Amino acid sequence: MTAAVQKIVIIGATSAIAEHCARLWVAQGASELLLVGRNPDRLERVRADLMVRQPACKIGVVIASLTELSGIKALVDTCCESATPDIVLVAHGSLPDQATCQRSMDETRQALEVNALSPALIAEAFAARLESAGRGKLVLIGSVAGDRGRKINYVYGAAKGLVERYAQGLQHRLAGTNVTVTLVKPGPTDTPMTAHLKGQGAKLAPVEDVAARIVDGATKGKAVVYAPAKWELIMLIIRHLPRFIFNKLNI
Repeated sequence: MTAAVQKIVIIGATSAIAEHCARLWVAQGASELLLVGRNPDRLERVRADLMVRQPACKIGVVIASLTELSGIKALVDTCCESATPDIVLVAHGSLPDQATCQRSMDETRQALEVNALSPALIAEAFAARLESAGRGKLVLIGSVAGDRGRKINYVYGAAKGLVERYAQGLQHRLAGTNVTVTLVKPGPTDTPMTAHLKGQGAKLAPVEDVAARIVDGATKGKAVVYAPAKWELIMLIIRHLPRFIFNKLNI
């Protein structure tokens, strides 16, 4: 990396995965980070932590709603005002409760907006800027849940499936350019968003390990990154299970 030109924009910067990616980037010499999110107190906490780790890094904060279409263009304009980013990480999202979504169309709509429409629209706006500049790396956080619809989380899985198809199309569009698009598919990760799963005894990946794979994948311009790597094989098996076997599984 060249620290002098390394500007990174992180959408959803208060998520645990995004925060740990930011820590790695400042440790590697990023010269400027722009942290974007909804909660000013949490954003300032992340900013303060990063400043302690790397005082020489310029770290800004942008407060924005990430689901309002009218605000997305203004947000991207703000993030690109000083210079086109070298890396954009789109990391915001939520983990909806499947049973609640089944009872409430409003909850389902909100889950799809937050986890599918908003990331895709924000990525599309940034992609236009990167393409115009002729360079850059766009990283989207998907999920292994998007690989096959399963009864335990199919609303969330459908949202992440949309992100995957969107990323694939964007990769096709930008093939042959100096803009790379990386789709990250984390498995269950030890973050506040999954605290309830941990309480149920689920085995969760350390967030530090997931962040390390994201940063490495972005640096190398990989098309798809499973985090941890074992999920690539696990989901390959799940995707190819015959339906008569798959329908008998409680997954």
